[in-house]
Amino acid sequence: MILPKKMRPLLFLVSQMAIFALFFHLYGHSFNSLPTKEEPKPMHVLVLSSWRSGSSFVGQLFGQHPDVFYLMEPAWHIWTTFTQSTAWRLHMAVRDLIRAVFLCDMSVFDAYMKPGPRRQSSLFQWENSRALCSPPACNIFSRDMIIPQAHCKLLCNQQPFEVVEKACRSYSHVVLKEVRFFNLQVLYPLLRDPSLNLHIVHLVRDPRAVFRSREHTAGELMIDSRIVMGEHWEKLKEEEQPYYVMQVICQSQLEIYKAVQSLPKALRQRYMLIRYEDLVRDPIAQTAQMYKYVGLKFLPHLQTWVYNITRGKGMGNHAFHTNARNALNVSQAWRWTLPYQKVSRLQKVCNDTMTLLGYHLVRSEQEQKNLSLDLLSTWTPSK
Repeated sequence: MILPKKMRPLLFLVSQMAIFALFFHLYGHSFNSLPTKEEPKPMHVLVLSSWRSGSSFVGQLFGQHPDVFYLMEPAWHIWTTFTQSTAWRLHMAVRDLIRAVFLCDMSVFDAYMKPGPRRQSSLFQWENSRALCSPPACNIFSRDMIIPQAHCKLLCNQQPFEVVEKACRSYSHVVLKEVRFFNLQVLYPLLRDPSLNLHIVHLVRDPRAVFRSREHTAGELMIDSRIVMGEHWEKLKEEEQPYYVMQVICQSQLEIYKAVQSLPKALRQRYMLIRYEDLVRDPIAQTAQMYKYVGLKFLPHLQTWVYNITRGKGMGNHAFHTNARNALNVSQAWRWTLPYQKVSRLQKVCNDTMTLLGYHLVRSEQEQKNLSLDLLSTWTPSK
């Protein structure tokens, strides 16, 4: 078939357009098939512990790192909103809040804060977060500084609440410290969540030391203790209440550790157990181990700070302050301040937990006060 002369230019144009389209299709396909560099997912770390176990100190070990966005006990806002509830009824709300904060969605606090304008200082113990005292949250201090809480609280307390979310999104690691989980099962959805790279640091401490510390801060912990006791609060005599709370705490720490052992290997590798006593005996080595576990570099200025903060003179009686103190002396203070009668009773309440976690019992007042007798097993709990 011979085309008229007038049709030939049109046919040529159509053929050129077809070739042009085919070229772009093939080029686009090749371009899209090239491997693209994905942005690394943030590391999410939950420091899981109970009150007066040294968790504020461990939180600071993470919080002062320049790559970490840290918040201390965000679930405090839930518990102080529902003071008549129980720990178990609040578990789901706490978990959902934790997940939202890990993803830097701070609108989750709307349900637990008073309506109207608020500042970053509306967050519980916000001044414990170096990230909220340095850019982009506050320009007074640089990111690589060790920032004292008092200075932060004084100079960065007028920042708008919006900077919390902005700061959170600018870090490679988001670390939350929480004392309001009493079993591991409630955290399974977070461990399995593909959008979270969740790692758990489970901090435990000798229940005798915890009990002694709780006695010194009973007033500050009163609301939390009532929620832990739940319906038993009105049934128990006042002198019985501290032992019941410790029984709940000891049992929960035991169950969390046991639950990990039944997890698939891939999830077990996202769990690290650390004893406070091991940490204060060798803070540099233990901190290095925790940093390695979550992919943080142990920078020289942090090594110096950790060394100094564990060799101060204070005894750390305030519920939420983390200042320089002799950490080893703090860990042993119960031995010369807690009456043996209380120690004996507490050991019965927490026997199983102490045995599993490597805390030796004392059988007499003489053993208790004999500081040359090491009460910590050399066995190190496995991950």
